[in-house]
Amino acid sequence: MRLIKIILTFCTSILLLMPNGFARDLSYIDKILNPALLQGSGRLNWWGFHIYDASFYRAGAPSSQEFAIDIRYQKSFTGVAIANSSAEEMKKIGVPDTQAALWGKDLAKIFPNIEPGQTLTAVYAPKLGTIFYHDGKRIAQIPSVEFSKAFFGIWLDPKTSSPKLRSELLGQGCPPPLLNEAC
Repeated sequence: MRLIKIILTFCTSILLLMPNGFARDLSYIDKILNPALLQGSGRLNWWGFHIYDASFYRAGAPSSQEFAIDIRYQKSFTGVAIANSSAEEMKKIGVPDTQAALWGKDLAKIFPNIEPGQTLTAVYAPKLGTIFYHDGKRIAQIPSVEFSKAFFGIWLDPKTSSPKLRSELLGQGCPPPLLNEAC
């Protein structure tokens, strides 16, 4: 019995001291979604490499218009690489090349370089557009509805290049109204 107590105390101590523990402060998402409810989560692997874990949050009601995607990276990437990849994914879901390139340039100015364990979060609210956070700190806002539809479409559009991840993010729920998809 004493050994079990020691092991439990040790495990609890490790969890409390871990900088990237399981419990995270999502108050910055709650400010807009009030409250943020997890709809689904999944993992993006590419050629066997674990790239990131993503979580999809909705506001209180499943039909609400406000939502967020939170991405915790497992690899290092430059902000420019993330922006370029985002623009390429937008093209795959039907955004014209010139528009995707313009948005890619905008994102390259916004996205910081990322290290393993860091997060990028995008929150959508109809009156605000898309608000970006890096590790919980607000870094930018893009008010365009068309941009928001294209950006979140990277994960949530039926034409996404990661249909398994889309399914995991949506769980048993519907896509947000922004994507104009029937459920």
